[in-house]
Formats: sequence, structure tokens, C-alpha cells
Amino acid sequence: MMKIEKYSFGIGDRFGLQGKAQLAAIILAKKAGVSLVPVWNKSNREHQTIGTKPSQVRVEADNSVSDLGWTESHYVDADHINLDTVESFIDHSDFFTLDVADFIGKKAEDNDIEKFVSQNEKFLGELKIEGIDETFTVQKEDLYKIGENYLYAIKHAASIYEHLVFKKGAENFVTEVSMDEVDTPQTPLEMFFILSALAAENIPAQTIAPKFSGRFNKGVDYVGDVSAFEKEFEQDLLVIQKAIAEFGLPENLKLSVHSGSDKFSIYPIIGTLIKKYDKGIHVKTAGTTWLEEVIGLSMAGGDALEMAKDIYNKAYTRQDELCGPYASVIDIDQKNLPSPEEVNSWDSEKFSNSLRHIPDHPDYNLNFRQLIHVGYKVAAELGDDYMNMLKKHEEVVAAQVTENIYDRHIKRMFHL
Repeated sequence: MMKIEKYSFGIGDRFGLQGKAQLAAIILAKKAGVSLVPVWNKSNREHQTIGTKPSQVRVEADNSVSDLGWTESHYVDADHINLDTVESFIDHSDFFTLDVADFIGKKAEDNDIEKFVSQNEKFLGELKIEGIDETFTVQKEDLYKIGENYLYAIKHAASIYEHLVFKKGAENFVTEVSMDEVDTPQTPLEMFFILSALAAENIPAQTIAPKFSGRFNKGVDYVGDVSAFEKEFEQDLLVIQKAIAEFGLPENLKLSVHSGSDKFSIYPIIGTLIKKYDKGIHVKTAGTTWLEEVIGLSMAGGDALEMAKDIYNKAYTRQDELCGPYASVIDIDQKNLPSPEEVNSWDSEKFSNSLRHIPDHPDYNLNFRQLIHVGYKVAAELGDDYMNMLKKHEEVVAAQVTENIYDRHIKRMFHL
């Protein structure tokens, strides 16, 4: 089986021009003593919005590692795929995120639920997980409820996995299971039995992306009770440890944090806990590279600044269209969203400072940032004009991309 390394970092790139700038951040981390592997990820939705293909992500990734002399592993993630969307990724990806969120809550066949309950009856009563102070009480009704809520979704994941095995061979890809894009977080007890079901379906998941408490909005900091997140994350780590021992799941199974971009207030917690228990982590930071491109253009001034403003102005007038697909992961306060007229009066410094995620900067505006985050379709419609502007100002744009990933993400998480 292809085995993902202990620390992996998802580096999505909407427009496919920042691969080397992203990898440069991973190289800086290695020089600082943190061994990360890059995972380029791009979802089917992003490909459709921009008009790209999975093959282009593979080319970008391979060319980046070749140009920068990277000799460690690297991966290309078919991000958030299901049976309807997986086919175009199969030849070009070696990391597959099986997204089961849409199937959670749908009821599996009665006999499948009965089998799930029977397989887990040995855990009825008190369930003690080493490292967790509280003891969980497992009743038969709990098993039925978990089976009814999650088993259908896990069966769907099994169908995707079996298709991938048939097409690629089991040894040629890494499997992630994603269930983060739902309204309700999974409890540690639910996580334990979800992992039991994954093992029963012979899905060798190496990373799992649960829904955590709090808001994981796109491109902005975590919103929620940080201490509650800390407890939840720690318990999930310990649940995974027990599940590996109980169910024979891959020994390197680790947590994956989706919508991980810019979750600055919880990065130090994650870093402390994975070090405490000597566990791995996978973090996806897909969308913020695109924001750093816009920051770079604004810093370049002239026509590039005007293009950045034009992107915002168009996004402002198309909010319903652009925000709709991301409604569950953005919170924009209209009262604090600058008007196009106001933004048109800004200079390079004001624009870039308003967009760049430095929370205590007086100019920073998280509403402005979130709208541009979901507005990448506007840039895609500019076509060659946008791409050529990025190439013209490659140096300043790349510097923003590298700085963002290394200084604001990696250094925080790994306490560098």
C-alpha cells in the first residue's frame, strides 16, 4: 500500500501557477527541521468553475518538484470526489478524498445495520479509551443510531474505494475519508464506531476528516470555543489510536483538518497535541493561495491593482451566485463589507492590508476577504488576462504565496 508520510500539507492552487511558490514553503519547513510532504489538491467543483482538468494538476505538481529539486514524496489529491466525479481523476491522482458528507443521515439496509450492530456488540456497556478521563457508555440504541446515520455513507465510500482498486490497484493510492461538510460534529464515540465500519468494509483509510465543533469558514480564523476544540481534537486522536489497535486499520491513520486555511488560533493546539501523542496530521489549505495572488496583484499597483479591484467589484454584484455554493462555510456581515466605490479609492497598501490575513492589523477585513475567496470564478472569466497578469508579476505574487504558507501556517502549527 502506498503510505502517506506522518506530516502532509494540502496545497490547493486554483489557477495552477503557484506550485513552485507553494513547494518553496515546504522546503523552508524542511530546512527548519519539519518534514512535510506536499499534496496538491483540487476539487471537481473548482475544475468545473475554472475550466481546468485533473491532468493539469499532475503536470503542475511534477514540474514543481522537478524544477526545485524536491526528492521527497509528493501527491496529487482528487479532492472531495464521489462515484459521479471520480473518473476524470483516476489516471492523474494518487490520493483520493472520498467525500461521504452528502450521504450521512441516509439509512442503510436493515440487514446491514443489524450486521453492524452485531459486529460491535462486544463494546456494549462501559468503553474506556486510554488517555480519555471519561468512560463512555455504549447501549444498543447507540449502535443502531450510529449505524442508521453513518453506515449508508460508509457503504458509499466502500463503493468508491472498490472502484479505485479495480482501476488503479490497491497499492497505488492513499485513501482519505471526508465527512466534514455537515452541520453536526461527530462525537468521539461516533468516530470510534465509524472507524469500526470503515474497517469492516475493508477501507484502509490513512487520513480521516471529521466535522469539528465551531466554524471552519473559508480563509479566515476558527470561530468557536478553542478549549472545546482542544478537548475534541485530543479525544479524536486517542479514539483513532484505539481504533487502529481494535480494528486493524493502517497504523499511520491520522486526522485531517479540512477548511484548514488560516485557522490560526487552533494551529498551536494541533501542533502541541500531535507532538504530545507522536501523531501525524494532514491539513488542507486550498483556497488561500488564490487570495495571495490577488494580494500580490494589488501590491504590484497600476493595471494589476485595477484588476484586483475589478475582481472585487464584480464579486460584490454577484454575491448570491458566488456565495451560494459556500453558504455553509462563510459568514459575511454586509454592514462591514466595503462598497465598490470605497474599494476603488484604495491604494495598493490599503487593498493588500485589508485582504491579507493578519487579524490584528487595523485594515484587515474578514468580510472583504471571504467575498474575494469565493469570487475566484470572476478571475477565471478573465481568462488569459488574469493569467498573464500573474505571470507578469510572478515574483511579488510568489513571495506572498510562500510567506502565507510558511510564516502564517506551518510556523504556527509546528511552533517554529
